[in-house]
Amino acid sequence: MKTYIMLMFNSEGAKPSDVMDVLHGLGFEPQKGEYDMVYDWDDGAEVKEAVWFADKIHATLEGYDVSYSIETVEE
Repeated sequence: MKTYIMLMFNSEGAKPSDVMDVLHGLGFEPQKGEYDMVYDWDDGAEVKEAVWFADKIHATLEGYDVSYSIETVEE
């Protein structure tokens, strides 16, 4: 399973490098393409863990004034 995140930055918000750093701290890795970063789950991860992770992402990005979308897919 993988969780992808797409970011939309605001000129009045945090610097993109700061946002990328905090997401990297959660385990995301930058990538090229449609999504900005990806989180690779261990085998056996369940959907409820992805929902918990989405809550953690939301709490982590609070105050950074950045919009985002996430998508978790089974691969």
